[in-house]
Amino acid sequence: MAEEVRQIEDEPIIEVEGFRAAYGGRTVLENLTFHIRRGEIFIIGGGSGCGKSTVLKHMIGLYEPAAGRMLIDGQDIHASSGEAREAILRKFGVAYQSGALFGNMTVLQNVRLPIEEYTDVSDEQIDLIALTKLRLVDMEHAAQRLPSELSGGMQKRAAIARAMALDPSIVFLDEPSAGLDPITSADLDELIIDLNRMLKMTFVVVTHELPSIFRIADRVLVLDAKVKTMVGLDHPAVLRDSSPNPWIRQFFSRTATAAEVSEATPAEQQMRSLS
Repeated sequence: MAEEVRQIEDEPIIEVEGFRAAYGGRTVLENLTFHIRRGEIFIIGGGSGCGKSTVLKHMIGLYEPAAGRMLIDGQDIHASSGEAREAILRKFGVAYQSGALFGNMTVLQNVRLPIEEYTDVSDEQIDLIALTKLRLVDMEHAAQRLPSELSGGMQKRAAIARAMALDPSIVFLDEPSAGLDPITSADLDELIIDLNRMLKMTFVVVTHELPSIFRIADRVLVLDAKVKTMVGLDHPAVLRDSSPNPWIRQFFSRTATAAEVSEATPAEQQMRSLS
């Protein structure tokens, strides 16, 4: 799949329109307009400090945009409240970079928690659902362990199981490969692909890891801290081979020299816009 552009129907499940993020009056990102297709693996990428996690945190409702809208299944998460907002939040799950598992609870209890909080099914059914999610990520054998007893890769898998506990249509993953060795990271990539194909689930992944991007991405949104906006949106191989922006080609190939970038025409250097 590394070089294959997978065909996905262009039905949006997430729409971002005219998004701007600001902290303390300082603009961090602006002029972001894009959509995420139902059933795709969508990467938010770019260099350090470009605002990848900022976009994700706004998407999941943690922060209010300074301008623009973020729609999930056509509903504005930031304009909703009460039961309407709760219904939107139920459409997605989140696995944070650290895993964010509760240390005093077993893996099974961590996955059980959202089911207990948001459903009224019996304890037996909750156990069955939670164990099913753990089985999907090959973690059923660790159900009774505490997070401190798990390796980094196992913690990531447990966090993904918890993110899927309520059968969301979207799962957000924040730097899933952070802190993992290359083999464990590659195994996690394959898990994401398998879950996406098997469950028809949309994944939105924040990462700057090129091997992961080329392995799992259907499309990647590229952010650039210098211009505080998006500079590319396509399959990574297309951006690497065909983008008119020399910085994007350098980012995805790591072969372009600094001289090639600096020698670009003023028009090319200003093409920090959609390629």
